[in-house]
Formats: sequence, structure tokens, C-alpha cells
Amino acid sequence: MLTAYGAFVVTLMMIFYALESRSRWFTFAFGVACLGSSLYGWLAGTWPFGVVEAVWALVALRKWWLLGRGL
Repeated sequence: MLTAYGAFVVTLMMIFYALESRSRWFTFAFGVACLGSSLYGWLAGTWPFGVVEAVWALVALRKWWLLGRGL
């Protein structure tokens, strides 16, 4: 189950990343998927992956926030 979850969230990340230029909401969805991927990393015991994905989530969510403010 954990492997299927990991594959699912990484697939979502790739899809949302590819669609980011279409809407800032895809950037938000990418950030949320990164959080899901980070959770997978922690649950799988690969904490470096969990940390990197958490950082990606913060970067994406910050980008979404700034796009909403017109910056």
C-alpha cells in the first residue's frame, strides 16, 4: 500500500508540475502533492527524501502565494 501511495503522489506531482503554467492552482496542487510525497518519504523511512520534498512543497506554496498577490 505504501508503494502504491508513493507512486500515486509522485505521479500527481509530475502532472501538476507540467500544468503549472496554465493556472496558479496547479502550482498549489503541486505543492500539496509535494507534501504528500514528503509524507511518503517519512513513512518509508527515507527521511532525506521527506526533507527534500517538504522543501519543494514550501517553494511551490510560496510561489502560489506570490502569484496570487501579483508578484
